[in-house]
Amino acid sequence: MKIVIPGGTGQVGGVLKRALGAAGHEVVVLTRRPRREGEVAWDGKTLGPWAAAVDGSDVVVNLAGRSVSCRYTAANLRDMMDSRVDSARVVGAAIADAARPPQVWLQMSTATVYAHRLDAPNDEATGVIGGAEAGVPDYWAYSVAIAKAWERAQRQAETPATRKVALRSAMVMSPDPGGVFAVLLGLARLGLGGPVAGGAQYVSWIHEHDFVRAVEFLMDREDITGPVNLAAPHPLPQRAFMRALRSAWGVPVGLPATKWMAEVGAFALRSDTELLLKSRRVVPGRLTRADFDFRYPRWPQAADELVRRVRERVGAGSPARR
Repeated sequence: MKIVIPGGTGQVGGVLKRALGAAGHEVVVLTRRPRREGEVAWDGKTLGPWAAAVDGSDVVVNLAGRSVSCRYTAANLRDMMDSRVDSARVVGAAIADAARPPQVWLQMSTATVYAHRLDAPNDEATGVIGGAEAGVPDYWAYSVAIAKAWERAQRQAETPATRKVALRSAMVMSPDPGGVFAVLLGLARLGLGGPVAGGAQYVSWIHEHDFVRAVEFLMDREDITGPVNLAAPHPLPQRAFMRALRSAWGVPVGLPATKWMAEVGAFALRSDTELLLKSRRVVPGRLTRADFDFRYPRWPQAADELVRRVRERVGAGSPARR
């Protein structure tokens, strides 16, 4: 198949391109700065020659959008909104104009669309959409608004010949440098991987292999449209999540952090505490009901596998070389 990945140069795009290319598919990445074979220039907001890559393709997987790994200033939040909505709209326009439109358009979304909650998991049918929770920072509602606008841009696109799926993805865990797993493992290795603000908030995640397999599964399932949660079926509290990661690497303790310490750390990492403090208790209701089989349903097993590959990559084969 020919698969077009707008915004495919980041961590998740790299995971998909590597796996889909290895499976024998033709993969075309749309990027603002093409540097490699198979990359095509686009600006993420206007139609151009790049639309020829979409015409005649089989699948579009739109990952475009500014990284959330930044300070949540007003300007950055606007950039997050605009980059997601603009890219979804223009991808929809390219599909609508295509003489041979793709069979399916998988649009990246986010598990952040759900409410901050500890009491129950969020699936697609019964999950609570966020934005109105009490006792959380006001700007968290804007993150939910971004997710809703992102999905709405896809939903409103006039593409009757193309099936549309919104991928409400949790954090994709891969051993690649620069990804979220690398950041979390780095904190654990420094002894900083303890509970944050008590650690009761839930962490939702998905192993890279299951993310790719879920994308492939959704490419083929003609009966599935609309939002789909891409998350492992067993989210867990942050304190247990980091305990399992420390155990996988062999770090006995992790220093706890208060909320104000998390603020300082997030500032130093040029990130935001929402990524640490919001409880994302998300489960894959639709995938489970469709009999999708997770290879890594539980975090300790996934963490062990990811750590093993990190050790293999850096050549750190023994605890003495940590």
